[in-house]
Amino acid sequence: MNAVNPGPEHSPRSRPRHEVVAALRPAYLAELADGPSVFFEPMRHDCPCCGSARIGGHLRLPDLIQHKPGAFRIDRCHACRHLFQNPRLNARGLDFYYRDFYDGLGEQQLDGMFGGRTKSYRRRAESVLPYLGEAKRWLDVGTGHGHFCEVARAVLPDVVFDGLDRSAGAELAELEGRVERGLRGAFTELAPGFAGSYDVVSMFHYLEHSTEPLRELEAARTALRAGGRLVVEVPDPDSRYARLLGRWWLPWLQPQHLHLMPVANLRRALSELGFTVVAEQHRSAHEPVDLVAAVWLALDEAAPRDDLPWLPARPGRSRRALRTAALLAGVPALVLATLADRMIAPFAPRLGLCNAYRLVARRE
Repeated sequence: MNAVNPGPEHSPRSRPRHEVVAALRPAYLAELADGPSVFFEPMRHDCPCCGSARIGGHLRLPDLIQHKPGAFRIDRCHACRHLFQNPRLNARGLDFYYRDFYDGLGEQQLDGMFGGRTKSYRRRAESVLPYLGEAKRWLDVGTGHGHFCEVARAVLPDVVFDGLDRSAGAELAELEGRVERGLRGAFTELAPGFAGSYDVVSMFHYLEHSTEPLRELEAARTALRAGGRLVVEVPDPDSRYARLLGRWWLPWLQPQHLHLMPVANLRRALSELGFTVVAEQHRSAHEPVDLVAAVWLALDEAAPRDDLPWLPARPGRSRRALRTAALLAGVPALVLATLADRMIAPFAPRLGLCNAYRLVARRE
């Protein structure tokens, strides 16, 4: 496989974006020469959650965020309602579609977006605080750049936060002082090395990215001491917004979200692993962005693309001008959608519109 991650000489921080894109394009196009089909495992014919063969197509989506080539199918299990990507990305596909999203070309944008969610992170920490007991050591799995841990320390000043991530973000989080230790690697592989070490393990919008979510929950059980708490927050596929907005519902996030678990399924999985659920939260896990995100995704899909290294050539001036004009024309719709999101947010639980849920479980 061609390595296309930018080295220091290609870093978006040190060179103009168009130069970085031009440098990355040959390797991306070489990797796409055989078509996107090489990025997928064989299609499965049973549910990865309950094993039922009663599965069927639910949605078929493109990559609406990065616009990398490929189409992605989400199947639903008609027995347990679990939703999953089928066929699933293989290791090569995961590498290809994650590349330049959280790192490389996407690093600065994503770091700024996550770093600007201070209120959301504080609300998250305050919501779970009553259920944590005498927590002293906390491991945040899928920590990214550690922004949640940095904010949570103000709510929990006596807690030591470590962060774990597959990317270099965990190491950056330690370097920036957002976590005590930044652990890089796969949680399922690292967990035996710190068995029973943590009072709290959190997985905020992490489990849906995992190829094997049940193994991740097992790893959390390993890392926790007896009586420790596991905090899991994931998109809620039973949200009415998922049906109302269809392909434009942001939490589908293809191809990155491999599994979407209804709350009953996650509760059952935790119980089978020896956890007791002590809190189920919907309102405090909800982020009021569904409508504005849907409008943005639709505008971005309709307008000509920006310069991207997986496109055959850089768009010309007229194409870039057309994109700018289309996005400007969509500003009123974005403003109205933002206002509507804020107005609806207080009623989201009653209307079944919460886009996420959070469980806090005690390890017995």
